[in-house]
Amino acid sequence: MTAADLEAAHALSAELRWPHRPADWEQVFRFAEGLVAERDGEIVATGLRWRFGDRHATIGLVIVAPACQGRRIGHRLMTALLEGLEDHTVLLHATPEGRGLYERLGFARTGELRQHQGTALPAPLVALDPGWRLRPAGHNDAQALRFLDAAARGMPRDALVDELFASAEATVVLDHEEQPRGFAMLRRFGRGHAIGPVVAPDAQSAKALIAHLAGLSAGRFVRIDIDFDSGLAEWLEDLGLLRVDAPTTMVRGAPLAVSPQVRLFAIATQAVG
Repeated sequence: MTAADLEAAHALSAELRWPHRPADWEQVFRFAEGLVAERDGEIVATGLRWRFGDRHATIGLVIVAPACQGRRIGHRLMTALLEGLEDHTVLLHATPEGRGLYERLGFARTGELRQHQGTALPAPLVALDPGWRLRPAGHNDAQALRFLDAAARGMPRDALVDELFASAEATVVLDHEEQPRGFAMLRRFGRGHAIGPVVAPDAQSAKALIAHLAGLSAGRFVRIDIDFDSGLAEWLEDLGLLRVDAPTTMVRGAPLAVSPQVRLFAIATQAVG
């Protein structure tokens, strides 16, 4: 896959009614390795992978044109994307249609996401305990954001965090006694805006981060993809963000070694995790 293929790739995702803008494809492709499948010179399938460090990778944006499904194109794409990742822990988020293929390729279910979206309502602020506060992120926070994301996701994703931080409309940091303990980003994505990643030590502080960014987005279309076990689903629906999808989180290889001190409450995107 090359940059010249992005227009056709976007057309494929639009055919499946995926919300990605051309700018969303361009952003994730900047640090990805991708493959396309062609039939008679026309791109009919895509797949991307992102290597993070020496032992981790994610796979996403695996798309096969509806007219070409059922011809094992997805299997061939995935097999090619997994070449060279035999000693890696590989993460992906599966649609119901793709889950069987991924299981046959050695992926195991490790959890679920809940995709919530809608027109955000004004969000009441969430109280924090003494010693905790929210503040806008500055350039000096870049290393702390990378560290917190790696601890919560279980893999080093410096290039991704730097890219998202540079393009975010707002990034808010959770401090405890002047030390960063969590963060959340508000970004342009798809039909409007996305909140994610959201990294925090507990659900209450995650709510504080999300409520702050949802309040900035009141009256606008907002999407957030949360961990099913986060306990945030009903609270998000009260903010006008209704559940619309439930992808499966799957991993091939060694389990992700996440820190017990911090948690990934909302992912960046379903493609990159």
